[in-house]
Formats: sequence, C-alpha cells, structure tokens
Amino acid sequence: MSVVQSVDNVALLPAYLAAGTAVLVLLADLLVARARVTVAAAALGATATVVGAVLVGSGGERRTFCVGSDCSYVFGGRAALVAVVVALLTLGVLGLSGPLLRAGTSPAGEYCFLLAASMTGGVVLGAAGDLITLVVALETLTLPLYVLVGLRRGSLASIEAAVTFFVVSVVATTLTLLGAALLYAATGALHLGRLGALFAERPELLDLPLTTAAVALVVLGLAFKVAAVPFHAWAPATYDGAPLPVAAYLSTASKLGGVVALLAVVQRALPAEVTGPVLALLAVLTMTVGNLVALRQRRTVRLLAWSSVAQAGYVLAPLGALALAAGRTDDARAAAYAAAVAYAVFFVVLELGAFAAVVALRPAGADGGTLDDLRGAARRRPWPAVALALALVGLAGLPPGLAGLFAKVTVVRSLLDGGAGWLALVVAVNAVIGLAYYLKVTAALWAAPVPVAGSSAGPAAAAPGERVTSDPLSAYSAPAGRAWAVAAVLAVATAAALVLGVAPQLVLDLAAR
Repeated sequence: MSVVQSVDNVALLPAYLAAGTAVLVLLADLLVARARVTVAAAALGATATVVGAVLVGSGGERRTFCVGSDCSYVFGGRAALVAVVVALLTLGVLGLSGPLLRAGTSPAGEYCFLLAASMTGGVVLGAAGDLITLVVALETLTLPLYVLVGLRRGSLASIEAAVTFFVVSVVATTLTLLGAALLYAATGALHLGRLGALFAERPELLDLPLTTAAVALVVLGLAFKVAAVPFHAWAPATYDGAPLPVAAYLSTASKLGGVVALLAVVQRALPAEVTGPVLALLAVLTMTVGNLVALRQRRTVRLLAWSSVAQAGYVLAPLGALALAAGRTDDARAAAYAAAVAYAVFFVVLELGAFAAVVALRPAGADGGTLDDLRGAARRRPWPAVALALALVGLAGLPPGLAGLFAKVTVVRSLLDGGAGWLALVVAVNAVIGLAYYLKVTAALWAAPVPVAGSSAGPAAAAPGERVTSDPLSAYSAPAGRAWAVAAVLAVATAAALVLGVAPQLVLDLAAR
C-alpha cells in the first residue's frame, strides 16, 4: 500500500480562505493601521469562507490526505454546514465588536486576527478524519480565545476569566491527548473510521482496561469543551469576565466546535455501548444542574452561561439513546446524530441573537450588567428588547420561537425512536424548569424599572470588573449602543431564527448527511 498521501486543494479551499483571512488581517493592520480597514478585511475573509464552504460542500463529499481508504480530511455536507455556521458566527461577532473596538478597550488588529485564527480551527474541525487533526483543529479554535477573553484593558474580571479558561482548557486537552495516545496503543489506529471498524471487527478490544481508560479520557476531555456537568465550572466565570462579543463567540462557535468534536468520535470511532451510558449520564446532569442554577442568577451573562450549560445537555441527550440496544440500530443512530447537530445549530443562532440584543442594550465596552438593568428596557429600546424576548422564548422552546420548539421536538423524537423514553421525559421536565427563568427575564423587559433610592445614595455593589451606575436605565441611552453593525447582526440573527423555525428541515437534511 502506498504511503503517499493525495491532496485535494478544492476540499481544502474553505480552510485556505479562513487561514488567509488571518493573514489578510495581519497585513491590513500592519500596512494601513486603521481599525475600520482591519475589521473590514476580517469580515471580507469570513464572507469568502462562507461562499467557499457552500461551493465545495454542494459538490459532494471530497477527501484528502488519504492513505488507502483512510483519510484525515473529509469535507462533506455536515462539514460544510459547520464551516458555514462558524464563519457566519465570526462575521456576527465582528459586527457586535464594533462598539467595543471604537471604545478602544481592545486593540482591533490583535482582536480580529485572533478571531480569524479561531475561525480557521472551526472550519477544519468539521472535516477532521483522524484524532490528530481533530485535536489540532479544536485547539486552533480554542487557543486564540484565551487571549480574547483577557483582551479587555483595565478589567480584573477579564484577566481572571482568561486564566480560568486557560487552566481548565489545558487540563481538558491533556485528557483528550492522553486518551488518544492510549487508543493508539490499544488499536494501532488514529483515523476515526479505522478505529470504528477495528472495534466492530475485534470486540475483544473492549475488554481491555487500556481501551476503557482511553475511551473515558477522550469523552471526558471533550466534555470540558461543551461545558458538560461536572466539567462546567469554568463557563459562567469565563463568560461573565469576557467582553460581551467574545462571550457570544464562546457560547456559540466554541460550543459548536466541542459538540462537533464529541460527535465525530462518538459517531465514527468509539463503541456506542461504552459511550452511550456515559453520555446519557452527562446529558441528565448537564441539563438539570444548568437549569436549576440558572434560576438563581442575577447577572445577565451568568444566566445566559448557565442556560448554555443546560442547552448542552439537550444537545447530548440524543446521544444518550446509544446506551440502549434500540438506540444502536442504524436508523436510530442516524436520527440521534442528526438531532444533536440540528439542535446545536438552532441553539447557536438563538444564542447569538440573545447576546446581540444584550450588546445593543448596553453601553459600548460594558459588561452584561444585572437582570435589574434589563427591567423596563422595552420602554426605552423596544426593538432590541423584542429581539431579546424572541431569542429567550426560542431557547425555552415556546412559540413564536419556532426554531427552539422544533429543536426540542427533534431531540424528543430521536429519543423516543431510540427507546429512551425515560430520557425524553427528563428533557421535557427540564424544558419546563427552563421556562421559569426565560419567561421571568422576558417579563422583566416590560416591567416598571427599579426605582433609584435618591441621587445622594451610593451606587449598588457590583461584581469585579462591572461598571456601576446609579440609574439602571442609563445604560439604554448610550449612543454607541445604537451602532448600525450591532443592529444589523441583531436583525440577521432574528431573521435567521425565524427562517429556521419556518423551515427546520433544511438544517435537519444537512445534519443527516
């Protein structure tokens, strides 16, 4: 067998465009040194990446870096979907970052370069065909975020969040790499398809303690990336300390990357009878703990962070059906994988809309503030408040947020098809719990503002790094909050949620490929 690897440059085109975006941003910042030009270069590159992924993905599956039948890079329908979503999220976060960059709290060149580098990892991740490519792509997605989280000048909370994120991510990466090394020691293979075939042909490998330890380490290491309980403690502090646009990227593109990586190893490499029970347990713990703790949150971004933890549980739930024999039939497995990908896509669109609305309602460069700051927001800024309400209702799974409703229906249907009716019941119960805080925040948008106890009174105590104001509604009067780019991102995210709610089968068809 020849060991010379074939290279298909067409398959690599989206990755070339994403990496070229990072280079273009560096050159623009070096030669022109104007923030608008740098941001425009990053936006142009992200748009080109979207176009490239659509063109390549529409031409059928393409493989490259192949030795025999094993390929390290496989770009098909699902990889194209991931690449398009990651690039669009990057474009959206760039739009949300306009007020932040104009305020001078973050350097535009470094900010856009790191965002483009992270986008490159997300584009490659969807097409990864072996464990090495998977881990390298996941770290390329994650590494720039360590710096982006701590890039807000003069904020102690931002620095603390960056250190927390860095330490936890290093531990998670170490576990994943150790698990991959042990898998190679037990099987002699690294390609995902080859690993799956070996476990199917030689079931005695599953009896080896080395294999059990390897599978556990890989799954648990990737569970950190999606903030699954009990590997979730880093997420609320990191989201709350990061600049708002970076928190939006963490909650959407970064989480989507973790889901894609976990799904790749579960679907193609690791035995379902081993991973199924673990994923079922993680799903139950994640959605339950996330929803219960979110009920007690008083800060906006922390509530969205705990909501994101709970949503990760819903994403993992269909994979929990693999714990049962009925869930391991070909049809049930296909439905579970498609449901997990589709839910992740629906979630990131709604989550981006929620963060975009919060950015629109807050002063430039400020953090997310408290839930009391949102009281009465619809009286001053009705359109961003309506968009936030629609995103929250969608995350809760209620109409008119049809995207969220169909996402939860898809998950429940896949669980019932896989014989995991008990897990579908847990999903339904947690969806009801989630209504309590989603609807509470939505109602607060139209409630009367909290009265200020007199102008001579001192400001309320704030969390580290939070700006304190004596008037909760003063946040809505900042002109920077009306930036056209933020309004455009909010409008597009809201429109996308509405379109996906009306035609959810578009995402389901791509996710099933």
